[in-house]
Amino acid sequence: MDQWLKDDERLDYLLAEDLRIIQSPSVFSFSLDAVLLSRFVSIPYQKGQIVDLCSGNGVIPLFLSARTKAKIIGVELQERLYDMAVRSVQYNNLEEQIRLINGDVKEIPSLLGVEKYDAVTCNPPYFSINELSEKNVSEHFAIARHEIHLTLNEAIEASSRLLKQGGKAAFVHRPNRLLDIVTAMRENRLEPKRIQFVYPKRGKEANTLLIEAIKDGKPDLKVLPPLYVYDDNNQYTAEVSEMLYGNRG
Repeated sequence: MDQWLKDDERLDYLLAEDLRIIQSPSVFSFSLDAVLLSRFVSIPYQKGQIVDLCSGNGVIPLFLSARTKAKIIGVELQERLYDMAVRSVQYNNLEEQIRLINGDVKEIPSLLGVEKYDAVTCNPPYFSINELSEKNVSEHFAIARHEIHLTLNEAIEASSRLLKQGGKAAFVHRPNRLLDIVTAMRENRLEPKRIQFVYPKRGKEANTLLIEAIKDGKPDLKVLPPLYVYDDNNQYTAEVSEMLYGNRG
């Protein structure tokens, strides 16, 4: 096991996918948002090419590998997280399907080629620079959470450039940025087609937004049924539990 882990890292289970992932408490670990996005996005099953932007420790490419045989490219700016992602892919013997790039999302279309990909996923930084309230957080957390190196508009522009006509871009974000997201998508030839709001539990305000757009698609937006994370007993709902743990009766 020591050959796979460094410093304070640990090997966690992705139970529903029967995979393992390297994580560390000192850098930004994946959250439920990554699980939700990986299940929400429409992706080709048999073949095609998918790009995941802001990959972190590679969790979304790992999740997607259980849903598709398509080739997956993950892009992560932070070298520490990229290194963890590479080792997780190797541990799970997925090098033939998943390729990881340590690079800047803004430069990726020029590197990988434009209008070539079937789907793009992105779990971008949610907060603006002005919302840098947690002054004592590590650089890894700050970059993952705040638009220090990548703004929402830049992420959407890069997604559009990567996608072929008819390709799909899926984002997870916060509901208060919905209008910003839709505006930026339409400015970049992405037509929103599916939206789902995620609620902590019934009676609470939505705190997560899932949105998928089609490049050069026609206007026809569908709002999916709400998704609740916890039930009245503060246990995961059946839908979320299945995403996390699979069908484990």
